[in-house]
Amino acid sequence: MQGNRRHFIALAAAMVAGHTAPLRAQDKPKGSTLLVLGDSLSAEYGLARGTGWVALLEQRLAQHQLPVHVANASISGETTAGGRSRLPSLLKRYQPHYVLIALGSNDALRGLSLSSTTENLRLMLQACQESGAQRLLVGMQMPPNYGAAYARDFAQMFDTVAQETRTALVPFLLKGVADAPNAVSLFQADRLHPNAQAQPQMLDNVWPALAKVLNARPAKA
Repeated sequence: MQGNRRHFIALAAAMVAGHTAPLRAQDKPKGSTLLVLGDSLSAEYGLARGTGWVALLEQRLAQHQLPVHVANASISGETTAGGRSRLPSLLKRYQPHYVLIALGSNDALRGLSLSSTTENLRLMLQACQESGAQRLLVGMQMPPNYGAAYARDFAQMFDTVAQETRTALVPFLLKGVADAPNAVSLFQADRLHPNAQAQPQMLDNVWPALAKVLNARPAKA
């Protein structure tokens, strides 16, 4: 238990439950694009190329015979402010039908205010909505040593922003990883970044909510 508390991420809220309907390839516009905007957890930091959860997502989409191209614009160390500044050009370049945003952890690590992080996330999701893209927000959790109140408020932030912007939500990217009994074995030596063994679980955390988003016909269709 003490080892788990040293991890960057703490115990998450329960994952969204419920059956996900089969994905319908015929509903997808030919050449749909899913833009992933995240940090090191989505940028294969410390991993062999092609083994991160986003790369595994591409494989799963292919298995479902879905014509959805994944544009992974994640950068290690990225903050919500950085994502917000890059987003307009990314929307223009890729013109995505779907956007997944997985940012916020580096804001906390750098001691940035929750109000600033909240506003950045809200504006990014609004920009995606205005572009006609379906959205998915991926939440994170902070460890207990950040303080119970802060950890609670940080986790709640994602739910609040998702509700305000009517965005689909994954409560915790590292569910079943950071809070697993064998958590130490699922992280790299820095105890901040999940290793290759953890990547399938991360994808499984994202997939149910993402599948529902992909099943929704995008405004650009």
